[in-house]
Amino acid sequence: MIRELAYFAVASPRFADWEDFGTSVLGCQLATPGRDGAVRLRVDDAVHRITIRPGEEDRFLYAGWSFVNEVELGAYLACLREAGVQLTEGTSEECRDRGVAGLAWTTDPWGTRHEFVWGQQRRPGSFWPGRAMSGFVADDFGLGHIVLIVPDLAEADAFYGALLGFTLSDRVDEEHMKVRFYHCNGRHHSLAVAQVPDRVGFNHLMLEVKSLDDVGTGLDRARAAGVPIVRGLGRHTNDLMTSFYLSTPSGFQIEYGYGGLVVDDRTWVSSTNDRPSLWGHELTEYGRANPPGIMHPVREAVAP
Repeated sequence: MIRELAYFAVASPRFADWEDFGTSVLGCQLATPGRDGAVRLRVDDAVHRITIRPGEEDRFLYAGWSFVNEVELGAYLACLREAGVQLTEGTSEECRDRGVAGLAWTTDPWGTRHEFVWGQQRRPGSFWPGRAMSGFVADDFGLGHIVLIVPDLAEADAFYGALLGFTLSDRVDEEHMKVRFYHCNGRHHSLAVAQVPDRVGFNHLMLEVKSLDDVGTGLDRARAAGVPIVRGLGRHTNDLMTSFYLSTPSGFQIEYGYGGLVVDDRTWVSSTNDRPSLWGHELTEYGRANPPGIMHPVREAVAP
């Protein structure tokens, strides 16, 4: 089964802005750039987990999901093929670019690419934050979580839950927000899908830090740098994360938080929440005036 969110990538005309934004605001470490000039960032000892590639428009490119070893990945891919999933083997160049030993990929019903990998390269003891902070909750929990925008939750659940094997943690069901949350390890969710009619895209990446003070100093850093805040400080109902949301140079958001819930499948029971936050997370004027991430009409969403 899938072990963790290993990495993700977007394309953006403002990719170069991430060198400063990713380090001085978020606290990531700058990694070796990609051969195409991509800015790559680290949050732990993995060689890189965030990639922002040069592109003419902001667009989500792919997410990478890692497995314990080559055998487990092979068994998983065999099950997908038996279920009729079209898989493409990654090239040696793609493996080098992602920093993995092996890779295969497919797309969801709307063209969003997902890569299945093993053997992600690590450099033990080498991570150094880009600003003064205690670091990120990553390593065995993976990068964090991503929230994808989909036009149909039922179809998304059939793909991500029944087919890919993500485990439903819970859901938020209210008039203007319908989201399903999935886990693949102890992190409450590594993937969530939010329903927006006739749209597909990418809402946000969550980065979890190791102290509440890191959240506060991150908020101060963002404001001092003139980075738009999308949602103010608050605490979620489902994963109990205390966080705020900021805009990135590339059209999607970062949830920057602390204290996320760890789930245990032996005792965890999925539930429904009728509101996303216990308190706070007020949408700012900027948040009300701008789209909730990178979005495209379904008909324009194609695999990269």
